[in-house]
Amino acid sequence: MPRSVGLVLVGVGAFVLALAPLLRFYVAGQVIAAPRNYYQSTRLEARNASYFDPAELKLRTGVTLMARTNVRGDVEGVSDPKIAVWDSSTAIFDLDRNKPIEAQDYRIAFDRRTSRLVACCGAHVSGDTSVRFSGYGLMFPVAGVRKRDYPFFDVTMRRAVPMRFAGEDRVKGLKTYRFVQEIEPAKVARVASIPGRLLGLGAKSGNVEADRYYSAKTTVWVDPRTGIPVKHLRALRTTVRTPDGKGTLTTASADLLTVDADQRKLVDEANRNALMVGALRTYGPVAALGSGLILLLAGGVIAVRGRTPARPTAGTTLT
Repeated sequence: MPRSVGLVLVGVGAFVLALAPLLRFYVAGQVIAAPRNYYQSTRLEARNASYFDPAELKLRTGVTLMARTNVRGDVEGVSDPKIAVWDSSTAIFDLDRNKPIEAQDYRIAFDRRTSRLVACCGAHVSGDTSVRFSGYGLMFPVAGVRKRDYPFFDVTMRRAVPMRFAGEDRVKGLKTYRFVQEIEPAKVARVASIPGRLLGLGAKSGNVEADRYYSAKTTVWVDPRTGIPVKHLRALRTTVRTPDGKGTLTTASADLLTVDADQRKLVDEANRNALMVGALRTYGPVAALGSGLILLLAGGVIAVRGRTPARPTAGTTLT
């Protein structure tokens, strides 16, 4: 009986030992992925900001702006389980006047394991489905962020712009990688008619045509274990200029920073996800490896000790 128990333990140990690489290299790859059913609400605040109020044709300065972004996964939006579809909407408010000043929405589809954007599933920017998405969108690579540059899609420019690795920082005690994306002033729209006096062309200039320019510097702090951004600082600038450059008006200037409470919330989310990733990639395989070796060793010892000594046959003389 002891020998049989030992052989069973050896078999179980061999199975558990084989489970270690299976967990690490197969199961982890299948399970670790961005969720399809997802919801997140975050707030970014900008103090001492300025923006042009078109209702009163006035530049408002020294205001506090709040940008609230809601991201919601659309489980029904795609049949392929490898693809996630997320809808994002952002509303910017003048907190001092409790007044909405801008809204934007877009829809992205991306590979759940690599986080790279894909063209499908009704992806759009403000209803425009002709936009060609590329690079990354709302997330960095899941459970594998490296110290390198990543192409990140900018909704205003409607193309990918490099997000460059810029160092390491701590956010609420969490070690993060800091990435910076810089967009130089670029023409993004034509303004058909605007009073020239607002651009400094004089009271008698009448209405003129102008171009809208956009620039931004976005700094993102990312948990390298999970790919979750836990903090954003987005410095936005928009101006309106005449084609000859003689008239100009700053229409928006704001440094939007993730509010402290939401930074803590995102750090907590990153820690929870990192625990799951660690269980599949490290703790689980190591535990399986250690348990398998112990079972093999114990089973081998019991099997050897459980052998019954051979009895001598008749006529054999012992010396």
